[in-house]
Amino acid sequence: MAIGIIIHVSVDDDKRTQFFSDERIRVGSDGNCNLQIQSPKIKDSGTWLEFERENGGYRLVDFDKNLNFTRNDEPLHRYVSIKDGDVIASHERGLVLSFYSLDTHSSIIKTTGEAHVAQFIEAAALESSTSEKRDDAKTFLKEFMRELSREISWTTKVIGVILATGLIFSLIYLGFSVSQELRKNREQSEQQSEIIRRLEEQLAQTNLQLGDLDKTNKDIIKTVSLAPNLRVEYGSGVCLIVGVYDLVDRKSGKPLRYPEPQASQRDPYEPEPMEEGIIQSPIQPGLTTEGNGTPVEYDFIGTGFHVGSGYIATNRHVVRPWEEDELVQQLMRNSNGRARVKRLNAYFPNFPQPIAFKLQQFDAREDLAVGTIDPNMVSPDIPVLPIDAGSDAAAVGKTVVTMGYPNGPDRLLAMVDDVEAKTISARFGGSRQALINYLAQTGKIVPLTTQGAITDLDGHRIVHDARTAEGGSGAPLFGQSGKVIGVNFGVFTENTAANMAVPIRYAVELLRRAGWKSPEEIAASASAQNLDSNKEKTGTATP
Repeated sequence: MAIGIIIHVSVDDDKRTQFFSDERIRVGSDGNCNLQIQSPKIKDSGTWLEFERENGGYRLVDFDKNLNFTRNDEPLHRYVSIKDGDVIASHERGLVLSFYSLDTHSSIIKTTGEAHVAQFIEAAALESSTSEKRDDAKTFLKEFMRELSREISWTTKVIGVILATGLIFSLIYLGFSVSQELRKNREQSEQQSEIIRRLEEQLAQTNLQLGDLDKTNKDIIKTVSLAPNLRVEYGSGVCLIVGVYDLVDRKSGKPLRYPEPQASQRDPYEPEPMEEGIIQSPIQPGLTTEGNGTPVEYDFIGTGFHVGSGYIATNRHVVRPWEEDELVQQLMRNSNGRARVKRLNAYFPNFPQPIAFKLQQFDAREDLAVGTIDPNMVSPDIPVLPIDAGSDAAAVGKTVVTMGYPNGPDRLLAMVDDVEAKTISARFGGSRQALINYLAQTGKIVPLTTQGAITDLDGHRIVHDARTAEGGSGAPLFGQSGKVIGVNFGVFTENTAANMAVPIRYAVELLRRAGWKSPEEIAASASAQNLDSNKEKTGTATP
């Protein structure tokens, strides 16, 4: 019978059971201790408890008083005998040791006969106590199997071996059969997966072809319907620009006039001047600021379009036409005169009254100009034309749409029936301004929309074949995206494939110099202001 003691150790959540049969047992954190315990709550190193064997049992010979040990919840004393079921603990350090004796005379359970411990259990306990890596359950199971093996007869063992061998072969055969069946199923599954993959590829190709066909059909429909859609959506944002300018003396600012008729007549008694036998024509007097002659005035028309906040984009030569007129330039040089705009208005479709137009910026190089109308007079019915200033917005072959007023009131008058046109001409034909006012009041100011394609392209010009004419200068040129990509400025009557427009990015630069902001920038600014306002309100309401 083995003599020793079993100690069950509990350190916080960590538990362990050990068997000891040494003459002297030391418990502590020191390397010389039989039972070494490492706990973060116990900083004291060394031996905490020391026991020695006495008369088949153990007694406590020394302990660390700093750890405040108790025995069965009572103060601990030296030289006390350790009995079965005793508990020595340092509760404040989380350390509890429970003791169980292997003595045949149990202090808890008494029997009339001798208490026997199975030999294999005793052997398991001894093996566990001497093993460096102790596993009580594993050791017990090993000894139990050894004891069981001794008790079983050879016949039973042979039968067991035969049954086990048969079971193993049966399992092997069953496993092989299952493996073969799984392999066949896997091969069939792979074949089916390959078929499905091919079908999916074919389906994907078919869907791709259908998608391309659908996209092509949509592009065709979009291209065919591009001009009508743009006319409906943005036609009311394209205006007819009408103005009048006169010539004034550069120094005095007085209007220049044509000379009175009698001033140009020659004295009949004065001989005609001769030069080398050639009869000279009568001398034509220049313009003057005196007299009652007719003032020198010219009216002009063109096209512009609304880009938001009352800003209108057009051509420079539309709002400053005298710079392109050689005859007017000659008159100004001869008379020391300059041009002065007397009246400049914008007529929008469906609006009977003109809106005063004020020039803000112009660019002589790119033939662009920017003006404004009173933002308070900009009706919600006047749309903002979207701008696409991207470098890839224009490309040769892409569809374009232009929308303007070529030929001015003459084309507008041609849109009504002959009887009405003759009546209007007879009534207002003498004054183009009066005619335009009548057309506006009767709702006949409608831009002409034509469609074509880009035929050539460079950094400063977009060449296209969308039909237009004089008066269409300043008209927006829409790209395939439905946004403005250029401003028309050149019209060629002999070659309809060579009409030209300035890329819209140059107009954007001019607009920004005039103080314009895009609708997206205005929306972002308003959103930021609302956010700041909400933050201020929140900060004010918070104590």
